[in-house]
Amino acid sequence: MKKTNADLLARKVASVARGVGLLHPHFIEHAENTTVRDVEGRELIDFAGGIAVLNTGHLHPKVKAAVLEQLDKVSHTCFMVLGYEPYVELCEKINALAPGDFAKKTALFTTGAEAIENAVKIARAYTKRTGVIAFGGGYHGRTMATLALTGKVAPYSAGMGLMPGDVYRAMFPNQLHGISTADALASIERIFKFDAEPQNIAAILLEPVLGEGGFYVAPPAFMQGLRKICDQHGIVLIADEVQTGAGRTGSFFAMEQMGVAADLTTFAKSIAGGFPLAGVVGKAEIMDVVGPGGLGGTYGGSPIACAAALAVLEVFEEEQLLERCRTIGEQVKADLNALAKQYPVIAEVRGLGAMIAIELMKDGKPAPELTSALVAKARDKGLILLSCGIYGNVIRILMPLTVPDAQLQQGLAILGESLAELV
Repeated sequence: MKKTNADLLARKVASVARGVGLLHPHFIEHAENTTVRDVEGRELIDFAGGIAVLNTGHLHPKVKAAVLEQLDKVSHTCFMVLGYEPYVELCEKINALAPGDFAKKTALFTTGAEAIENAVKIARAYTKRTGVIAFGGGYHGRTMATLALTGKVAPYSAGMGLMPGDVYRAMFPNQLHGISTADALASIERIFKFDAEPQNIAAILLEPVLGEGGFYVAPPAFMQGLRKICDQHGIVLIADEVQTGAGRTGSFFAMEQMGVAADLTTFAKSIAGGFPLAGVVGKAEIMDVVGPGGLGGTYGGSPIACAAALAVLEVFEEEQLLERCRTIGEQVKADLNALAKQYPVIAEVRGLGAMIAIELMKDGKPAPELTSALVAKARDKGLILLSCGIYGNVIRILMPLTVPDAQLQQGLAILGESLAELV
């Protein structure tokens, strides 16, 4: 009997915990580059990319070949027990790619949340302090420690009580909603005045471009202000590049465009083309403060994921994906700005490189209902989109950087048609 989306959704409801949501009621059977096909044979254009995981597209031939080759060698040893060259080679390449004119070292993990937790551990060990400053609207994961850092309660920690302490919340610059760079920097000084002395703060952690929080780009002046504060007080600056990294913003790491370098940088998502891999790269003197056995994990930096990541780096170079990213970004912004002139509900088009979003507002207020309706309407027409934002009123666009031009235009046309039918 042929499977249907409805049947599989019913099975999901009956067997999978309710907290594991499903935004689009499609069950995918096959995917290639920017096209996904569900169990009923319907093809859709993927502008979600597994939430920014597929910068090189679904099953890029080079990534697939590298994984198959590695499977014929070894699939697992646990790097802490028996080493393998792909782990070391990948760390060497990440050290060379990460911004900052200083010696670097890298440690590999499995998920973005794991990378964030380990970055905080490293910062605490280095500074001998415990406090962390994070930002409203920031997203850093769903584990207990990263939920304390994530600046949005619903749905991530709703009903779970208070998360671990020693986390202090500052404001992220957001011109559209009236928070200037000066306001954001002043909010850190207020923490120092009212909540915790600078000598109690181990790290300041932020995304160079808010991901789940709405794709707001940190102004270079803000990043430079953070760098000054950290240098003044001996605080470790951590850049969460889980979503912005691996070329999404037009440079391999977004911090390359911010005028300063972080002390520690986390990465995950698109680094391995769909295979679970994450890591922390940073100043060697900071990274090495944790002794042997203090970092790692059973599956961290698996041979298969490392092989995939090395292939991803080759694809970026061979196909000039950073240049492609910038070209896509300019094209998408131009099309969305044209839509914004036609439809005033688009309050802002923003982003960095090909990490782009539109924010929808009605009568000067966020429009989450319109946003949800637009996601559903576009899906009905064959385009997969994601919403996000502090107020749930942002559409984020995360197509693979390998998207064919014709399919990119088709997806943008569907977005425009869907909006036209709703406003």
